[in-house]
Amino acid sequence: MLDYVNPKLILDTSELEPGKITWRSPSNLAIVKYWGKYGRQQPKNPSISITLDAAFTETSLEYGPKERINEGISLDFFFENKPNEAFKNKLVKFLDNITDIFPFLKQLHFTIRSYNSFPHSAGIASSASSMSALALCLCSLEHRLFGTLGADAEYRQKASFVSRLGSGSACRSIYPKMASWGETGVIEGASNLYATPFAEETHEIFKTCHDDILIASRGEKSVSSTAGHGLMEGNIYAENRYAQARQRLINLIDIIKAGDFDAFGRISENEALTLHALMMTSNPSYILMRPNSLAMIEKVRQFRADTKTPLYFSLDAGPNLHLLYPDEVKQAAKAFINSELVPLCENGEVIEDMAGDGPLEV
Repeated sequence: MLDYVNPKLILDTSELEPGKITWRSPSNLAIVKYWGKYGRQQPKNPSISITLDAAFTETSLEYGPKERINEGISLDFFFENKPNEAFKNKLVKFLDNITDIFPFLKQLHFTIRSYNSFPHSAGIASSASSMSALALCLCSLEHRLFGTLGADAEYRQKASFVSRLGSGSACRSIYPKMASWGETGVIEGASNLYATPFAEETHEIFKTCHDDILIASRGEKSVSSTAGHGLMEGNIYAENRYAQARQRLINLIDIIKAGDFDAFGRISENEALTLHALMMTSNPSYILMRPNSLAMIEKVRQFRADTKTPLYFSLDAGPNLHLLYPDEVKQAAKAFINSELVPLCENGEVIEDMAGDGPLEV
């Protein structure tokens, strides 16, 4: 099994110059959802997602030799220019867990500075963007120090593998437009260990797909995604769900290749509601949608029925609606959103997003 363990990545820090690496990495929206995991961050079912553009995390990794030699991770962390001990502790644990992959992490002191272009912990996949950005920084650092990751495909695969160890869905953010994750017989090279790019097989209509994110609530969600995945262990619908997701992904692959936006949208909506149904049938149960989430859904469905406009919704693990539509109906979709849905958003907030070109080193 691929594991990237490399005990040879040890530095001579006596002449090491301090440096800085910065990556901006997007969030992604799963169309077929991953919900439930096993082992070391491996999925119970395959998933496929749209890589976003405007919803991103930018992370800077500053590094230099430690002043004092010790075995632990030495880290200062700032989220949106403020120290954040809770995030810092999570990152220390993550970095400590991957010292078999990057042994040099114990030899350096790091200052990590990170910010999001969107509300944190509100159901836009902030862990996907943040952990993919950090993984890209770490792989860039490895290549800068050791010259080991020259080929782009090799670099991205390792970054995807490392991203997954921090947040499962993060592994898909490494690739542009669309990416899959999880073993399936219908995608060549598919793996539970890293994501697989899918842009080359994606119809043009999805490469310019819009995803306007309607902020029903900026509040931090009551149950984290990590806890939600754990609750799938006792969910009586879990095994049927995993079978359903595998079949939906098989169906969706042909739909994405053919460019059938209505069939794509129907699966997107069913998957979103299935995800939240699984939350409501967990033990203990919980509800992340808010009243305005449901009000928006009703308006979207009515608008589509009245106008035949291919406007569909999705939800991540939170209350905020993702509205998916092809570029060709942009004018009608945005007019409807502005008139009918913006008043239902907290402070009228909408993030206008679309399928993006993936991470960027800045």
